Amino acid sequence: MSKRILIVGGVAGGASVAARVRRLDEHAEIVMFERGPHVSFSNCALPYHLSGEIETSDKLVLMSPEKFAKQYRIDAKTNTEVIEVYPNQKTIEVKNLLTHEVKKEKYDFLVLSPGASPIVPKLKGVESDHVFTVRNVVDIEKLNQYLQGESIEEVAVIGGGFIGLEVAENLVYAGKKVTLIEAQDQVMAPFDHDMVQILHKEIVDHDMTLVLNDGIEAVESDHVVLQSGKKITAHAVVMAIGVRPEIGLAKQAGLELGATGGIQVNHNYQTSNPYIYAVGDAIEVHHKITGQKTRLPLAGPAQRQARAAAGHMYGIPHQHTGVIGSSAIKVFDLHAATTGINERLAKAMGFNYDFVYVIPTDRVGIMPESNPLHFKLIFEVPTGRILGAQAIGKGNVDKRIDVIATMIMMNGTLEDLKELELCYSPVFGTAKDVVNFAALVGLNVLNHVVKQVKVTEVRKLVETDAFIIDAREPNEFERGHLKNAINIPLSQFRQRLDDIPKDQPVYIHCRSAQRSYNMVAALQQLGYDHVYNISGSFLGISLYEYFNDCSQSREPIVTAYNFK
Repeated sequence: MSKRILIVGGVAGGASVAARVRRLDEHAEIVMFERGPHVSFSNCALPYHLSGEIETSDKLVLMSPEKFAKQYRIDAKTNTEVIEVYPNQKTIEVKNLLTHEVKKEKYDFLVLSPGASPIVPKLKGVESDHVFTVRNVVDIEKLNQYLQGESIEEVAVIGGGFIGLEVAENLVYAGKKVTLIEAQDQVMAPFDHDMVQILHKEIVDHDMTLVLNDGIEAVESDHVVLQSGKKITAHAVVMAIGVRPEIGLAKQAGLELGATGGIQVNHNYQTSNPYIYAVGDAIEVHHKITGQKTRLPLAGPAQRQARAAAGHMYGIPHQHTGVIGSSAIKVFDLHAATTGINERLAKAMGFNYDFVYVIPTDRVGIMPESNPLHFKLIFEVPTGRILGAQAIGKGNVDKRIDVIATMIMMNGTLEDLKELELCYSPVFGTAKDVVNFAALVGLNVLNHVVKQVKVTEVRKLVETDAFIIDAREPNEFERGHLKNAINIPLSQFRQRLDDIPKDQPVYIHCRSAQRSYNMVAALQQLGYDHVYNISGSFLGISLYEYFNDCSQSREPIVTAYNFK
């Protein structure tokens, strides 16, 4: 007798379950129920319709119910909401939102893929017609149509995560004046505070106003009021604070929920009821590195969960390896990617860790498209096990982070990464790739070959008048330097050893920390015991300091910034 499999929700999770079941069982009866008018669409690409990069919203729709029926013999019912689950009878109650007809459907297996809904705080004015969220094609069509109005010039985007940043960027490209408002002290929480300053600069460099440490208090007809009392002109408001798992059906069905508020599942994505599975943004997952439960609303994990759940219905085992949160985003001219845990989480979880911040080029320096690639690698001490990485630059940051993600999944160490053989061509990278380079620097730090100072510590060094050497050439020094730095170029330091004290700490930097490392290595062999390389060096310092100097009107520690 053929199985009857009912699926609540489409898109990455539900639609992937349906397709996998069909590949495994040509005889199964598969029915998908989607509350909205589209059962399969690219939710990750929604913001790009606002700028016209995706010209029509029709292109966002990937599969129609007719296509599902013709190609896969899958019954995809749109505008249909599952309103009740009866686990003991293995039935659900379904409502057609167009005809209001209600009927019951029986199942052998039920799959919950309801997704997550945008968080909209209960504040004055949030239900106004000019306040929007972005979850599906209908949402983005409504927002885009509203923005076409002649008087809609200024837009406030609330929330600096993936959706908020992507919406804000595309609104700038659409010619709108945009204010991005984030209640925390940075955008993009997966990135550490030192790395995200690069993104902060990129945002304000593209004429977007960035407001941090200030949340929304109320929405008025032509402005928003912040918790500080500040008023921001806004003819349209996009709420992108975050998402919460849709667990209403799961609660009603008596399914167990996890500590994070998501639906609790086992390694085969079965809920507490063995005939009900759950996948996607609504579930709680296991983090490979921390060992704790978390939620990860990303399309890639949802598709893998869907395959595993469908396979288990047919006796195919699944080895659950956990998640590590690999993700990427484009922010104007920069690409940013991250995987594993960041420094903030490593500290909170009690890991004994260290990290390196390096800025090699993303391809051979003489190539026309060569650019700096900012790379932070976090590792466990003393094992050298790789815990996470973050990369920002104009080149292929995703490629480098994908390498680190693979190493993490294989429990790789700095030694493993050092020896990793990767593709090389001057147009694609360097003979010693960014990730190899980071591993070598990491091993130097781990094995106490060199001592380093973080870019976050430089301001204090300047303010306390520490002895700082700028190892760049005089012409570089003249274009901008730390206010108390002494210019002793790498090409001259052997003739100027008398200028370098042995009885106090000496901190050395250059442009990207490579020349300064060579000076540190030489000085250590010449009897200098207290020499430190400043990671990130002047390029990293300039990028780290710039946004906060501007936004806080504080005195710079440099005579001039240098971002080249």
